[in-house]
Amino acid sequence: MGIFDVLTAVIHGIVQGITEWLPISSTGHMILAEQFLTFHDKNGDFSEMFLVVVQFGSILAVVLLFWKRIFPVRYQESKSNHKRFTWDMDILMLWVKIIIACIPAAIVGILFEEEIDEIFYKPEVVGMALIVYGVLFIVVEIWNQDTKPLITNLSQITYRAALIIGLFQLSAAIIPGTSRSGATILGALIIGFSRPVAAEFTFFLAIPVMFGASLLKCAGYLFKGNSFGGWEITTLLAGMFIAFIVSLVVIKFLLGYIRKHDFKIFGYYRIVLGAVVLIYAWTVGFAAV
Repeated sequence: MGIFDVLTAVIHGIVQGITEWLPISSTGHMILAEQFLTFHDKNGDFSEMFLVVVQFGSILAVVLLFWKRIFPVRYQESKSNHKRFTWDMDILMLWVKIIIACIPAAIVGILFEEEIDEIFYKPEVVGMALIVYGVLFIVVEIWNQDTKPLITNLSQITYRAALIIGLFQLSAAIIPGTSRSGATILGALIIGFSRPVAAEFTFFLAIPVMFGASLLKCAGYLFKGNSFGGWEITTLLAGMFIAFIVSLVVIKFLLGYIRKHDFKIFGYYRIVLGAVVLIYAWTVGFAAV
């Protein structure tokens, strides 16, 4: 590996930072990027690991931006000027709901990851998923345009609602191109979330999902007998850093955008991207993805 791989990691980091948070499928963009930018690793193990672990940079952006909203420990000063730790029960309950929403995808992902990749990780599947969920975004937004949201605050999320969103997240874990953020936001809109709450809950769901996936991929990479040399570490850190910076910008943009607009534009974009993926697959043909 060398400087070209670091530059490749930077571009992948940009793609990851943008597409992870917008409901447009990071997988759909990554398989296109991989056709033109690949790492110089002999067996492809580093590339496979990188495309998952680079998401860790995106997680850190969420943690930084929402630290006060997701960290349940509070410091209070008593009358005797002694600081003590207290728990914010609202945030603790939010984390319980986040874990509930993550359970379905976690179980299926851990038990059947290889089988799912073998069956579904194909450009045609990705392209069709992009189009189908793009259409669903447009339909749901039109359906909801005169409907007042039922859930306008994170504290109003019920355990049942969290589980339903978890099932939508499961669909993204099974079918690539669905988009994890896209599936969970769509599910949240269907059951009555406001757009900002749907987006924020999706951001928080990403923390355990991506953290767990990154750990498993790193462990799997090392278990295969690979090691992290100087270039591997530099390449990985470069990708994560760029994903972190880009994610900060994209998350702020999305939250500002959806306060005044709906998600239909992302639906149209998904349809166009899905068509591009299908046309490319049927004409040029993808290298192994």
